[in-house]
Amino acid sequence: MSGRAKLHYGWIVAAVTFVVLLCTSSIRAVPGLMMVPLQSEFGWSPAAVSSAFGLNILLYGLFGPFSVAIMDRYGMRKVLVVSLLCMGSGAACVPFLGRVWQFDLVWGVFVGLGSGATALVLAAVVAGRWFTAKRGLVLGVLTAGAAAGQMVFLPALAAIAQAAGWRAMLGMVAAMCFLLVPLVALLMRDRPADLGLAPYGEDGPPLPTRIGTGNLFTTPLKALAEGARNRDFLLLAGSYFICGATTVGLIATHLVPACIDAGIAPVVGASLLAGMGVFNMIGATASGWLSDRIDNRRLLAVYFVARGVSLLYLPFSFTSLEGLSLFAVFYGLDWIATVPPTVRLCTSIFGREKGGMMYGWVSATHQLGGATAAFLGGVARGDLGGYLEAFIVAGFTCMIAAIMVLLIGRGTRLAMA
Repeated sequence: MSGRAKLHYGWIVAAVTFVVLLCTSSIRAVPGLMMVPLQSEFGWSPAAVSSAFGLNILLYGLFGPFSVAIMDRYGMRKVLVVSLLCMGSGAACVPFLGRVWQFDLVWGVFVGLGSGATALVLAAVVAGRWFTAKRGLVLGVLTAGAAAGQMVFLPALAAIAQAAGWRAMLGMVAAMCFLLVPLVALLMRDRPADLGLAPYGEDGPPLPTRIGTGNLFTTPLKALAEGARNRDFLLLAGSYFICGATTVGLIATHLVPACIDAGIAPVVGASLLAGMGVFNMIGATASGWLSDRIDNRRLLAVYFVARGVSLLYLPFSFTSLEGLSLFAVFYGLDWIATVPPTVRLCTSIFGREKGGMMYGWVSATHQLGGATAAFLGGVARGDLGGYLEAFIVAGFTCMIAAIMVLLIGRGTRLAMA
C-alpha cells in the first residue's frame, strides 16, 4: 500500500495534535485577561497574582521531560486524556476560589501540571515518532497550532470576560478541554507500529516499538544530568530561558495590563495578542521549512536579534495603535519561530532517541524563564509603576541569547537531524 493510494495515518495524528495544541493554548492566553479583574475583585497585589501565573508556567515546563517518559510508558493517548481532564477541571474550579493560596494550588499547580503534557514537547514527540520526511515542516505547523490559539480564541475570550465576567471566560476554557477528550480517545494513536506502519517517509516494515522501562522519575533526571555536562546543551538551555522570559513570561502575561496602564481597552490589547497569533503561524511554519535547509544556529541568532529590537521599540509604541500594530507584526513573526530550530539542534546534539526528552528539559528552562519574567513583571508594575524597565532589559537579554546560540558547536557543522 503506497502513500499515494491512502493517506498515511501520521497526518491524522498530526491533525489531532494540531487541534489539541490550538485549543489548549487558550490556557496560556487567559492570564493577561484575569490579572486586573482578580486584583480588583479580591484586592490581591500584582505580585501575588503573578506568582500563581509564574508557578503555572514553571510547572508547565518542568513536567515536559517527565511527560515524555510517561508517554513512552503508557502512550500519548492516555496521557493526553488525563491532561485534558486536569486542565478542564482546574479551569472550572477557579471561579469558586477566594484565597491566594487556593489560586496558587489550582491554577499554579493543578492546571500547570495538567498542561505540561500538551506543551510543545508533544509536537516534538509526534513529529519524531510519526515522520521522517517533512519532519521540520510538520513541527513548524504543530508549533503554529499552539500560536494560532491566540488568534482563534483570545478575542472571543476577552469579549466574554468583558460582557459576562472572567468566570464565564474560564467556563468556556474548561468546556473546550472537556470536548477534546473524545476526539483524542477516538483518533490519537501512540506509534506507527501500532497500525503496522513505518513512519511517514520510510519504506519497509514498521520500526520496533520501544516501550519505556526506566524509572519514570529518574530517567528524565539522568537525561538532565547528561545535559548539564554538555556545553552545547547549556548554551541552548540558557538561550531558551531568555526566550521564555521574553515571550510567555513578559508579553503573554503583561502586554494586556501594559495596554490598560496606557489607557488602551483590554479587548484592544487582547486583539493585539491575537494578531500576533496570525503572524506566529506564518513565522513558525516558515521556520520549520527553513530549519530543514539552513544552519539552525544562525536562524536562532537572527530570531533573537529581531526580538530584541522589537522589545526595545515596544515602550515607545503605546502612543498609537499603529505603533502597537507594527510591534505585533514583527514580534509575532518571531515569537514561536525559535521552536523548530531548537528541536532540531537537540536532535542533532543528542540523537533521535534522546532528542525529545532533551528538548523537554530545554523547554523546561524556557518555562523557568517565563515564570521568572511573569513574576518580576508583576513586581515591576507594582514597585516601579509600569513596564518600561522590564521591556528594555528584556530587549538587551535577547542580544545575549543571540551570542549564546552562535557559540553552540564552536563553529562546527552540526548534522541535520
